Amino acid sequence: MLRKIKGKVVSINISHKKGMRKKPIQEAEIITDTGIKGDAHASNEWHRQISLLSIESIKKMKEKGLKINPGDFAENITTEGIDLLSLPIGTRMKIGGVEAEVSQIGKECHTRCAIYYLAGDCIMPKEGIFVKVLKGGKIKKGDIIVASI
Repeated sequence: MLRKIKGKVVSINISHKKGMRKKPIQEAEIITDTGIKGDAHASNEWHRQISLLSIESIKKMKEKGLKINPGDFAENITTEGIDLLSLPIGTRMKIGGVEAEVSQIGKECHTRCAIYYLAGDCIMPKEGIFVKVLKGGKIKKGDIIVASI
């Protein structure tokens, strides 16, 4: 029996260059097997098409005195109310009408990026996840996320 875990989209963020803070947008077009239209990380060449990080993780960094906002850790989607790290690889999720699959948990940073130098630390490698887009569509701030594990 599948267990459903729910959360919501707090922010959608894109950038035109990799390794930079992302800017919030109200809605986005998600392209099947590629990612967010207009984002530097969108590609059908790899499995890290969209990155997710929770607002709860960002709040932990704010409590350390950092002045940060959604998108500052280069995540595409900032979530709320869903424990992203509890979702095993292969977990299917719906974000609004978009369907995705968890393809990676965390990441290895080979070099320190602009986010590390601006924030003093980067939580994306430890607390972020990545998904591959199975079915594209539109998403907007406030959309419900449902993961089935």
